[in-house]
Amino acid sequence: MSRDVTITGFGIRTAFGTGADALRRGVFAGTPAFRPTTRFDTGPYRTPMAAAAPDGPDAVESWALRHALARCGEQALDMAGLGPGAEAATLLGVAGDHTSVTRYWRSRPGEGTSGCRGVAPNGVAGEGAGRHEDAAPNGVAGEGAGRHEDAAPNGSPHEAVEPRAGVLPRGGPDAEPDAPGARFADAVPARLAELLAGHLGLTGPRLTFTNACVASAAAIIHACRLISSGRTDVAVCAGGYLVEEETFGKFDSGRALSRDGMVRPFSAGRSGLLLGDGVAAVVLESAEHARRRGARPLASVPGWGAATDAHHIAQPHPEGAGLAQAARQALRLAGDPDGAALGYVNAHGTGTRYNDGAETRGLRAALGKRADSIPVSSTKSTTGHLLEAAGIVEFVITMLALTDGVLPPTAGFTRPDPECDLDYVPNRPRRADAHRALTINAAFGGANTALVLERP
Repeated sequence: MSRDVTITGFGIRTAFGTGADALRRGVFAGTPAFRPTTRFDTGPYRTPMAAAAPDGPDAVESWALRHALARCGEQALDMAGLGPGAEAATLLGVAGDHTSVTRYWRSRPGEGTSGCRGVAPNGVAGEGAGRHEDAAPNGVAGEGAGRHEDAAPNGSPHEAVEPRAGVLPRGGPDAEPDAPGARFADAVPARLAELLAGHLGLTGPRLTFTNACVASAAAIIHACRLISSGRTDVAVCAGGYLVEEETFGKFDSGRALSRDGMVRPFSAGRSGLLLGDGVAAVVLESAEHARRRGARPLASVPGWGAATDAHHIAQPHPEGAGLAQAARQALRLAGDPDGAALGYVNAHGTGTRYNDGAETRGLRAALGKRADSIPVSSTKSTTGHLLEAAGIVEFVITMLALTDGVLPPTAGFTRPDPECDLDYVPNRPRRADAHRALTINAAFGGANTALVLERP
C-alpha cells in the first residue's frame, strides 16, 4: 500500500536572499534579479548579466556551495522540527562546485582559458558540450574517480577546516585556503551529498543526481518513491547551483544567453536565458510519520512523473513529447488524469526559442481542453536558470503559490507569440485560490520531470 508524501520543512536561497519572504519580494512581485555580475571577469563574454547575489558578507557568492547546501538543510530541518541523528535519506541534485577547478586552470601560465570565450579546461566548448565536470584535474573522469583530491597542492589535508571526515562544522562559512586546488574534491557531486548528510547528522542512505536541469527534481521524485513504498519515512532533498565562469562560458559559446539582459519566457521578444544562484532543501515525510510526531504539513505531493524522449542532446522534442508524458504520469498518479483539479503550472520556461514553443505544445498535449484555462508562468524570468537547482527551487515556489494564494508572474513579457498561446500570467502577480499545482522541468538529453503539489 502506497503512503502519502508531505512537505514539512524547507530552506531556500536565491539572488533575492534567504527564505520565503525574499521570494515574495522578488519572484512573486515579478522583479527580475538580473544585474552585471562581478563574480568573475565577464569581459570576454557577450553579456555580463546573471541573477547572482551581490557582493557582501551575506551574499551567496561568499559561500562555497557546500556551505550553502548545509545552511538550507539546517533551515529545512529546523522548520520540520527534526534534529541531528534523524533516520533520513539524503538526496542531492548537483553538478559539483567547479570554482576552484576554474581558478586552478587560470593560474597555470599558458594553460588557462583566459580570453578563450566559453572554452572549458578540457577544450570542450559550447552549450551542447555537456557536463564534463566530474573529471578531476588529472583527467580521471567519473564520480568514483577517487579521493586524491582531498589533498591541497602543498600536501596539507583538504579537510583541515572540518572536525572529522565528512562532517562540516555548524554555523557560518569557515575560512578555507585560497590556494589553487584547495576545494577540488567539491567538484565531485557525490562528495557534496556525503558532506551534507554528515553535517546534518542524517543516518539514512545518500544519493546524488547529476542529470542537468532536472537533477534536483529527480531527487524529489526518487524520495517520493522511497517514502511512498515504505522504504523510508523521511528524506531531505537538496539542490544547488551558484553562478560560476565555466558554465557561464559554455552557455555563452552556445549563444544561449539573452542578448538584452532580460529573460522573456513565452514572449515574442525572447532572446535566451540567463543563469542564476539557487540553493534549496526540503524535508519530505510520510503523512503518517509526520502525524505521529505532530509535524505540520506545508503541502503534499500526490503525483510525480519522469520521462525521456531522447530527441536531441540539447534541443527539446518539438512537440514536447517527453514533457507531456511526464506530466500525464504525475496527474494519473495524483488521481486527476485530466488535470481537472489543477489551478496553476510552474513551467520550465527558459526563454529560449525552442523550449517555450515545445513546452506549450507539450502542455496542450497533457492537459487537452483544460490547457486554455490553467494559468502557466515561468519564474526563471526573475530567478534566472538555476540549472541543477531549478527543480527544487521551483518546487518551493510552487508550494508558496498554493499556500499564499498568489501566482508568480512571467516577468519581462512583451507581446504574445503565436507559438505560445496559453495564459502566462504576464508581468503582474495574480490572486488565485488554487488547490493543486504542477511544476515541470526539462534537461539536456531529453529528460523531463513533473511534480504535483497540493495544499493541506
